[in-house]
Amino acid sequence: MFSVIFPGQGSQLVGMGKEFFDKHELVKSLFKDADDILGFGLSKIILEGPKEKLDLTINTQPAIFLISYSIYKLIVQEFKVDLTKAKYFAGHSLGEYSALASAGYLNFSDTLKLLRTRGDAMQNSVPKGEGGMVAVLGSTVIEIEKILSEKNNYSSIQIANDNSDGQLVLSGKNFDLDELTKTLKLRNIRNIKLPVSAPFHCKLMSNATKTMREEIEKLAFSEGKNILISNVTADEIVDKNELKKLLIEQIESRVRWRESVLNMINKDVNHFIEIGPGKVLSGLIKRINKNVKINTINEESDIKELNI
Repeated sequence: MFSVIFPGQGSQLVGMGKEFFDKHELVKSLFKDADDILGFGLSKIILEGPKEKLDLTINTQPAIFLISYSIYKLIVQEFKVDLTKAKYFAGHSLGEYSALASAGYLNFSDTLKLLRTRGDAMQNSVPKGEGGMVAVLGSTVIEIEKILSEKNNYSSIQIANDNSDGQLVLSGKNFDLDELTKTLKLRNIRNIKLPVSAPFHCKLMSNATKTMREEIEKLAFSEGKNILISNVTADEIVDKNELKKLLIEQIESRVRWRESVLNMINKDVNHFIEIGPGKVLSGLIKRINKNVKINTINEESDIKELNI
């Protein structure tokens, strides 16, 4: 059995999707539709840059979704590979929106506009320079939670991403993170300050949660074709009403990617197909379980090698 998975923020690259755009009218049409829906040239930013514009969260989120969704549609409609046979659809943070749109829970236009709003809301939830994120390597959730419980001045810090064995990301106020990194260094725990502009997936995102609640509750979700795995629970999403609730919670919640992958494997998934820019999720899955099969779809040749 296989699952279709979609990457999140950080996988973007100027020129991503260009081969598909140049060769396929379906992709060109989706890029044009995206520009029309959003009212500006997102496709130009994706194909030509500059990188600084693409890396703005307000642009990054709809851009990665557009690439992932375009490739998914191309595989299904033109290459006639039936990805709807997947046991699960899942995505990492923003990738969860690529998953739900591809699985038919929300239409292309609404998803695109929602991600533009999400990017803006997350970017502006905290004053610039107040919050940040730190990657922690070679530790565990239990060890980091124990360290966080030791001092009150770590109170703003949360585990934002549980990505794989030995790879966590923390979010919080920069002052608290600076204090924490001193402690981690003393305990020989490797950590890297990430070049991000805001502390995603923690309670400092409360303003973004309010915005997203208002926007999500306006939208008409459908019952999709495939079962989704939630970032918040690392488990199956029961129906569209639970999906809406979990998407709102996701803004401030930990992305439980490691647990999500393990849960899918425990439910007989032995093949993962990553659709979108980069190979981030494929790398994480290899760290979680070396025995599963992984396909990463970045180029047309990757589609031709796909066997399900």
